[in-house]
Amino acid sequence: MTRDEFNTFCATLPATSHVVQWGNSDVWKVADKVFAICGWNDGKDAFTFKVTPLVFEVLGDHPGIRPAPYLASRGMKWLQHYDTPGLSDADLKDHLRLSYDLVAQGLSKKKRRELGIPMPNESS
Repeated sequence: MTRDEFNTFCATLPATSHVVQWGNSDVWKVADKVFAICGWNDGKDAFTFKVTPLVFEVLGDHPGIRPAPYLASRGMKWLQHYDTPGLSDADLKDHLRLSYDLVAQGLSKKKRRELGIPMPNESS
């Protein structure tokens, strides 16, 4: 996945915003809470996303994937796809969508309604 493809995909998710910060990283948020980051890793794009504790354990040692620098060292369950083989584009999109869902689920019901984000088990 390229940085442009990453940004295009993240923009399709409901009620997201994009900022460039932290050394020219593309940072995607839902209700001002980060769910995905694309930054540089030795001149290559690296994609960072939130995961469940199980996914963190299963994928954390997969070639091309590592616990996300800074975030994981603070006990947060975030991974970074930084090299090959890593994840396929389809799998990376699935994990970005899961990251979005994990962050959105942490929002209050009121905030989710304001943003038009369905509650879990509601149809869109």
